[in-house]
Amino acid sequence: MAGGGTAGRTGALKSWSERGGLARAATGRAAKRTRGQIVGVARAFWPFGRLKANRLLFAPHDLRTADPTTASDIYSGYFAFAGRTVNSHGESPFEIEPPTEAWAEALLGFSWLRHLRAADTAIARANARALVEEFLGNKHDRGEVARQPAVAARRLISFLSHSPLLLEGADHVFYERFLRHVGQTTDRLHLALAGAVEGVARLQCLIAVSFAAVCLDGQERRLRRFETALSDELERQILPDGGHLSRNPRIIIELLLDLLPLRETFAARGLEPPRSIIMAIDRMMPHLRLFRHGDGALALFNGMGATPPDLMATLAAYDDARGRPIEHAAYAGYDRLAAGPSTVIVDAGPPPRGANSIEAHAGCLSFEFSSGAQRLIVNCGASRYGAPELRLAARSTAAHSTVTLDDRSSCVFGLVLGERRITAGPADVRAARQETEQGVEWVGSHDGYKRAFGVVHTRRLLLAPGGSQLLGEDEIGASPTMASLPAAARFHLHPGVTASLIREGEGALLALPSGEVWAFEASGLSVALEESVFFAAADGRRRTSQLVIEFDAAATPKIIWRIARLGTAAHHAGLDREAEIALAFPPMKPHSEG
Repeated sequence: MAGGGTAGRTGALKSWSERGGLARAATGRAAKRTRGQIVGVARAFWPFGRLKANRLLFAPHDLRTADPTTASDIYSGYFAFAGRTVNSHGESPFEIEPPTEAWAEALLGFSWLRHLRAADTAIARANARALVEEFLGNKHDRGEVARQPAVAARRLISFLSHSPLLLEGADHVFYERFLRHVGQTTDRLHLALAGAVEGVARLQCLIAVSFAAVCLDGQERRLRRFETALSDELERQILPDGGHLSRNPRIIIELLLDLLPLRETFAARGLEPPRSIIMAIDRMMPHLRLFRHGDGALALFNGMGATPPDLMATLAAYDDARGRPIEHAAYAGYDRLAAGPSTVIVDAGPPPRGANSIEAHAGCLSFEFSSGAQRLIVNCGASRYGAPELRLAARSTAAHSTVTLDDRSSCVFGLVLGERRITAGPADVRAARQETEQGVEWVGSHDGYKRAFGVVHTRRLLLAPGGSQLLGEDEIGASPTMASLPAAARFHLHPGVTASLIREGEGALLALPSGEVWAFEASGLSVALEESVFFAAADGRRRTSQLVIEFDAAATPKIIWRIARLGTAAHHAGLDREAEIALAFPPMKPHSEG
């Protein structure tokens, strides 16, 4: 009874603490919003700070890939954004009920103008101008989604970048209306920055207004202010190792696609680019390479979904160093182990906080493993455009290749002013690595389950020389008095891997499309083959499998597992499966018993 009472009090305190954290986050953001509204009203009635421009001097380069065939679809009334396609049936796309908010954000961000510009036809130019004129004339920029700072920032950059498409052959009335909208949007973003614009959205807004100040005439004073604000924000959000506060690799891609043209635009005007922009780019480029597998795809951590190969190729062309990827990102919390053709990438950091956690995952100590151009072990990846419950499931610990305790995530996701943020999770995350004669050794731990169960999860990885074997050890530091603690070590497989159980469920063979065969075993523990979902496929989510080792962490606090290359299917065609495993795995030490 005493133990039950303690557990009840602990649960009540935990619940109270989580509610308190949510309340503090909501109150803080509301205070920022109120302050921004007060400052905004004051600035709105102060006419001397408003942007006044008579000419557009430069059009920034848009690095995002354009498809001329999409221009035909848009002309025909088909608008495909964020995984959804809508037929306008001759109506204005801005009057249609959007299928999802993400679709509306993409429509109102106008990044799709690049496809019409790539078509380079009179029809495409006329269609682009007609759509923009309809948007401006009917004041669709005042809608709830259109006014969101991140959406308005993307629209401002899109209008500036594709102004040649819109203004070629345009009359003076359209030119003046267009320029007025650019100025008004810049003013609105400037006002919004005084309020509750947080996370990467704040950085995007500062980039957008900096573009406007460089591209429009007579903005020298504003440009100096925006340069200072942008420099401060880059210093705050871009970590010394090149990571972003969100720990999301996709954010690095998006920021580079905007910062590189901004650097070019400064140079085109004969202005020296701010040192902060140059340094941020120089830090982010090698950081992005840390996540890269042999097939060119980026590891699936903290909001990363399908890797856009076209954008990665574009960024590679701007990568002056093109050296080896960094292997240890202490500030961002990632590690890369490489030997021969094999690569292991590990999440070794605590989750981000506040607005930077809206896409973050509960995947601490999860890892991905690849051999050459073939990925074996992966995380499920992000489901950005799925249903809310699907997006949340993709962020759970169970969707990652790590250990889950009692079917719970190592992080708590709370709804803060409409955003699903991480409100509690691992706080003490430690990691270390060393080169040994046995290979590259890595060890990490996190306390994400300490509040719920009083335990710490420690994971050790050893990648053998040549990359032929990955040895792993997971230990749950449970109290000796704990009666039971259900645990599951999950290893999600890439959809290209074909898995089959062997030794009556004590191991598995993993066949790769390249013909390589790998073996997995867990020193006598039962290995189950279960269904999984891969959210990061280029054509949408795909069914796949996962290997699962279920164990009682109180009785068996430590498990050991191994993945070893057997060779090719042709090489081992004459061997039975028992002989194959015997070749791959010498005897392992028995598991520790509690």
